[in-house]
Formats: sequence, structure tokens, C-alpha cells
Amino acid sequence: MRKTLPLILVFLMMGGVGFFAQVRGQEVQKTEQQETVISPQQALSTLPPRASYDPGGRRDPFKDLIGGGRVSGKASTTEGQLTIDNATLVGIVKTPKGFVAIVSGPQQFPYFLKIGDKLADGYVFSINDSQVIFRKTHERGFPLIRPRNVVKEINPEER
Repeated sequence: MRKTLPLILVFLMMGGVGFFAQVRGQEVQKTEQQETVISPQQALSTLPPRASYDPGGRRDPFKDLIGGGRVSGKASTTEGQLTIDNATLVGIVKTPKGFVAIVSGPQQFPYFLKIGDKLADGYVFSINDSQVIFRKTHERGFPLIRPRNVVKEINPEER
């Protein structure tokens, strides 16, 4: 018993020294954490660069296949969805500011066109009560040397 008591005391002292060393180490870490203040600019500069994609002539896999891209408020569409050839004249409405043509596209979406609105291969040249005149400036993506006028009329029965 006499031999075990000093042995137990030695173990307790060693454990106590280890415990106090651990507490002291935590205090040092807390003071180090308080001293390192990072500004927002420094935090942003440590982030990795944003990812970018270069299609290199291939189809962009991130582009919406059904919608085909962004559609602006006007009838101008991206990537040639609405062309003069595939536009079907549905009707013409008279407004206080002039005439507005209602055109149906290849996916049967209605477009409301005014004079000057752009399509994939041209623009609306003029609108009157029975017909719409388009000015075709491109053919299959290439500009035409001399633009052509394309006239689309409403059937007399539908007037």
C-alpha cells in the first residue's frame, strides 16, 4: 500500500500537469484567433476563380434545349427561332399608336410585332390593315447584298 500511494500521487500530478498544459494551449489559440481579423477583400481574394466555359464551336451543354435562350420583351429572338419564312400572320390590331401584327412562330407562340421589331433574318418594315411587309436582310445567316421585301397578307375571309 505504501508503494501504491506514491505511485497514484505521481500519476495524478502528471495528469494535472497535462490538463493545465491543455488549458494553457487553448488560451494561446484563443488569443491567436482574436488577433487574426480578415477583411472582406482578403476573404474574396482567397476564393478560387469562377468557372467559365468555352464551347469551342460545340453546342453549349448549359443552354436550355426547349427555350433556346433568353427571349427579350420584343419579338426579336435569339438563334433564329422566329424568321420571316416560318412566321405565320394571325391577325392585325389597330391601336392608338398604330398597327400591331399578331404572328405565330414555329412553336405556336404568339408574337406581337410593331414597325421596326427585329426577327432573326430581318425586321418589320410596315404594317397596314390587311398586310405586313417584312424586310429580309439575311439569308441562312449571311447578309443579303440587296434586302428583299416579303409581304404577308390576311385572307379576305378573315378580315
